[in-house]
Amino acid sequence: MKYIYEEKAGPNGPTLLLLHGTGGTESDLLPLAGIIDPNANVLSVRGNVLENGMPRFFRRLEEGVFDEEDLIKRTEELHEFLNEASQRIGFDRKQVTAIGYSNGANIAGSLLFHYKNSLQKAILHHPLVPRKGIELPDLTGTEVFIAAGDNDPMCPPEEAEELQRLLTIAGANANIHWESNGHQLTMNEVKAAASWYAN
Repeated sequence: MKYIYEEKAGPNGPTLLLLHGTGGTESDLLPLAGIIDPNANVLSVRGNVLENGMPRFFRRLEEGVFDEEDLIKRTEELHEFLNEASQRIGFDRKQVTAIGYSNGANIAGSLLFHYKNSLQKAILHHPLVPRKGIELPDLTGTEVFIAAGDNDPMCPPEEAEELQRLLTIAGANANIHWESNGHQLTMNEVKAAASWYAN
């Protein structure tokens, strides 16, 4: 996987895993890392699936309809990449906070849905529920911040609420922050995420 790694906290400090939206690159969310935690290591990854030339983290069949088989495969691929990269680069695998937007938030959510302890924390900007009808791993101690739009045409409010519900049932501490700017990633929600992360 193509990625950027910036070491700031060293091998024992926290690492922010940045996961862009459809059509983004590993450079897109770098400014967010400086706002959320300027002292954390940064691992920003590019999705290795192309949709009409636009990078994504997994395939979809149409807008809002995931290719579930590909989602499972790509989630495993990302999980294994994190395990391998932590050994090779030298960051603490137990202190990873994912920051994802849209498609990136969905692959981060999928990590939570499939793997216990894959993420310590997750900041999900405008996510959907990655999979329905599966049993989640025990997420006790996992902290999740969901930023959602009450008028988001791509991620309806019910999806954010259902995601929060499923994560909470699995033991995670999941919070929702609401905005009214459609599917946009706003500075307001980034600052809210930074405040949540700091506390």
